[in-house]
Amino acid sequence: MKNTLIASIAVLAGLWACAPGKVQYHPDWTYSSVIYEVNIRQFSPEGTFKGVEAQLPRLKDLGVDVLWLMPMYEIGVEGRKGTLGSYYAISDYNKVNPEFGTMQDFQDLLDAAHAAGFKVILDWVANQTAPDHVWMSEKPADFYERDAEGNAIWEYDWTDTRSLNYDNKEVWKAQDEAMRFWLEKGVDGFRCDAAGEMPADFWKGILPQLNKDYPEIYLLAEAERENLSDPQETFDANYAWELHHLLNDLSQGKKTVKDLKDYVAGDARRFPKEAFRLAFTSNHDENSWAGTEFEREGIYADACAVLCATLPATQLLVYTGQEIGLDRRLAFFEKDPITDWSANASTKFWKKLIGLKKSNPALAAGERTGSIDWWEVPVPESVVAFSRKAGNNEVIVIANFGKEPYTPVFNYPGTFTDAFTGEAVDQPCELNLAPGQYIVFTR
Repeated sequence: MKNTLIASIAVLAGLWACAPGKVQYHPDWTYSSVIYEVNIRQFSPEGTFKGVEAQLPRLKDLGVDVLWLMPMYEIGVEGRKGTLGSYYAISDYNKVNPEFGTMQDFQDLLDAAHAAGFKVILDWVANQTAPDHVWMSEKPADFYERDAEGNAIWEYDWTDTRSLNYDNKEVWKAQDEAMRFWLEKGVDGFRCDAAGEMPADFWKGILPQLNKDYPEIYLLAEAERENLSDPQETFDANYAWELHHLLNDLSQGKKTVKDLKDYVAGDARRFPKEAFRLAFTSNHDENSWAGTEFEREGIYADACAVLCATLPATQLLVYTGQEIGLDRRLAFFEKDPITDWSANASTKFWKKLIGLKKSNPALAAGERTGSIDWWEVPVPESVVAFSRKAGNNEVIVIANFGKEPYTPVFNYPGTFTDAFTGEAVDQPCELNLAPGQYIVFTR
């Protein structure tokens, strides 16, 4: 268990906020953290570690505090897709991709990020390697899954990879050693790619000891599985994939606000209260293959992001370019850099949203998350409206997913501030929310 407090547990009904004497399931820095996914290749014209390091002040000003670096290890040549290959077809876990610079360049980035107050997590790809990974020649044949003819095989259309054999516990040991290689360099944890493709017993076999040896690390599973959601055994956080697809469908009129309410209730039953849920409107997979958030969510994209930040138990993810309203798909196997990072209205929106997430205890993740109370009558079926509470902190969210304006009169006990304008809310006041618009009040 990470940072276990040896004390009695005092549970107050309806209040999950951390209090003296309670068990703390995660490193303290994680509960209100906001994660930024760095696509190194496309992050600058150079596409290097140095290109990322140069933008640390901008990211600091944005307000994010965890940098998730997409895979920065050496990429295989055999079967390579496109000109530059997939980040997820790795030929050596202990080497950096020379496309991005040297090992010293990586260490310089890590040190600079730490000095600026960031945490840095690496994208860990344990399910498969490139066909020409060093293990293919150094390890026995049963290190990889093979067909009846003895050929190493791959999953899906990942023809530039070969699947590791997790029936072989030597693979477990090798993965553990490789992860420790980077932890010894000072990284703060891992986002584990395709975590659900590997047996839960593998993760339960190596992660508890990693957590014991490195108690301040953060572990994120690209999975949405109950058996990978106990932070004492496996991961701090799972992906909220179901929420992501529901928000896309809500924006397209395929789902309703009732479906969202049912999801929140079901998710709370499905996962332990201490489990973090990573919420997002985009990431590298969605942007490159499914389209930008504007393609999928249209005028409701910002309202969807607001829900990602304010629904229970969630952590918020920002993907490369979202903070400037990037409205194009980034190439996956080729150089396709973002060259203009000028601040704009999207930057202002994301800075406010990140600040909202980080400064309100009611919006913390895991067992510290506040309660949720849905507003019922007279709220229309197409409007999301709820309040979140933890202690003396309260956050009210109203978002219009309908086709018509919503003009309620806001008259709620207490003194509130508009989270996006900073202005005090005089009550009663009439709100005027066009389709896709939202408002967030805090106190």
